[in-house]
Amino acid sequence: MSPALLYIIKAAFYIAAFYLVYSLFLSRDTQYARNRTFILVSVAASLVLPSITIQTGNPVNFPLFGRTLNEVLITVDRSRTGRIMTGLSIYQVLLLLYVIGVVLTALKMIFEFRGLLKIIAKSKSKGNRLITLSGLRTTAFTAFGHIFINDSLPPEVAGEVMRHEQNHLDKNHFFDIILMQFIKALQWFNPFIYMFDKALREVHEYQADEKCINTGTPVSSYQRLLLNQVLETRLFSISNSFSNPTLVKKRMIMMTKERSGLLANLKILMVLPVVAVVMLAFSSCGEKAKTNGSKKTEIQSTGTSAQPADSVNKAKTGEAVPAGDVAPPPPPPPPPPPVSKADTANAPFVMVDVMPEFPGGDQGLMALVAKNTRYPEEAKKNGITGKVIVRFAVETDGSIDKIAILKGVDPLLDAEAIRVVGTLPRFKAPGLIKGKPVAVWYMLPINYKLN
Repeated sequence: MSPALLYIIKAAFYIAAFYLVYSLFLSRDTQYARNRTFILVSVAASLVLPSITIQTGNPVNFPLFGRTLNEVLITVDRSRTGRIMTGLSIYQVLLLLYVIGVVLTALKMIFEFRGLLKIIAKSKSKGNRLITLSGLRTTAFTAFGHIFINDSLPPEVAGEVMRHEQNHLDKNHFFDIILMQFIKALQWFNPFIYMFDKALREVHEYQADEKCINTGTPVSSYQRLLLNQVLETRLFSISNSFSNPTLVKKRMIMMTKERSGLLANLKILMVLPVVAVVMLAFSSCGEKAKTNGSKKTEIQSTGTSAQPADSVNKAKTGEAVPAGDVAPPPPPPPPPPPVSKADTANAPFVMVDVMPEFPGGDQGLMALVAKNTRYPEEAKKNGITGKVIVRFAVETDGSIDKIAILKGVDPLLDAEAIRVVGTLPRFKAPGLIKGKPVAVWYMLPINYKLN
């Protein structure tokens, strides 16, 4: 998995974890300033925490994890020399879809910003932050330091609504919304960021309502004013709106709710174990060199397989393997010896700070594999196709070791995949964790197809 895609997934999990803490422990309290701070800090921290990786003491065996290279597609005609090409990996497709979503979401946000700025440029008077509009599809809202109000409101209603909107300006709520819009663009696929956005707007309205009531407005008359405007709709999604109908019921409940005490702030500590769990879930860990009883069949480059050694050699050189040369499968191997601390310390990692560097990059590696892979003649003759997934480790000196088959198709194709990976040159630079060279797992899918 590419580092960019992994970062995006980590950020999504952090946002989900923070929102669950807010929803379960904080959302019903009347500590509005604390809740606002928690939401803003949470979404900001969700962009920072994915770059922090905890290294666990014991390696964990994740046989399908590691740096996954693009699939190499080997296609041939049964009667002619085939062509070799590389295809897009699933991770590249996901990353492309993600970028498209970011661009579309960002464009929507830019158009809304542009619409608001055009209204400000056309309507505002010098030094006046109040803009009166006719035909406005909402009672009032604030954006870019200005109050937008419907000119059809009676004077007594307009005055109370303006006080409410001025509270939004005094507390700089619009800057919160801008920040949330940028995070939503980056996490457009994540439903929890939209829940966080809604929660932040709720807190904004609670704060503005609370200040109006604290300055002498009776709760009953304020609630009547709110109900009278409830059927209006918002004009822009990037602004606060006095008459947002989805929040009216909650706002009326919070107006009469008993204020939460200072001890309620201690509930914020619940975020610590939740964040710790997420960090450990994405911790950097070495993978054991042996699968310790894994059900997957592995063919080590220096070990034996279900074929005799002579048959494997023939497969590596592209020769046909006579049916009579294939020996029956050997008995199950004995249980592997326990892994010592020394072996654990040198075990390859699945995630590192800096990935190994191949001459020519990943594309150079893929091109070399594509160029040197041969479709075994016997496999072509028998119509054998399928995808072989090879795992190998890039050691601290850049050499390739521990070549194995994670997903095999046929001994002929498996042996060819092992042979090709074994011919790869050293990497220019090894993987690094905190500046120290470490071994890193790689996975290479090779898809054999016949026309």
